[in-house]
Amino acid sequence: MGARSKARKRALDIVFEADAKGVPILMVLGEHQRRRVSEGESDLNTYSVELAEGVAANMESIDRLISEHSTGWSLERMPTVDRAILRVATFELVFGDSVPDPVVVSQAIELAKDLSTDDSGAFVHGVLGAISRSHVSG
Repeated sequence: MGARSKARKRALDIVFEADAKGVPILMVLGEHQRRRVSEGESDLNTYSVELAEGVAANMESIDRLISEHSTGWSLERMPTVDRAILRVATFELVFGDSVPDPVVVSQAIELAKDLSTDDSGAFVHGVLGAISRSHVSG
């Protein structure tokens, strides 16, 4: 797994944990950073921090886009891990500029297949494909 993939997974863990606990992303991010320092580990990857902070700063826009493009599924009905994957990937697609859209979508699909339900890969693919197309044309 490449450095960006690991950073993306770490950001996903933070966004997921915040959602599952019902607390702000930045609170969980701070806890992870303090824990790493206290355990003598290196700082979180800069890209992990960028992704987590970006999702936190743009949550309203991100959730609106996901809701608009997830036919038949409200955010509340989605599995928490799918919601976290979609939030991180949507941030990368819409607000990021360093990773090509097909790479973002592909890695999100792989995370969904590895971490969620049998149908999650296709669901994530459909939602992110629609967001990517609307972002390019929008």
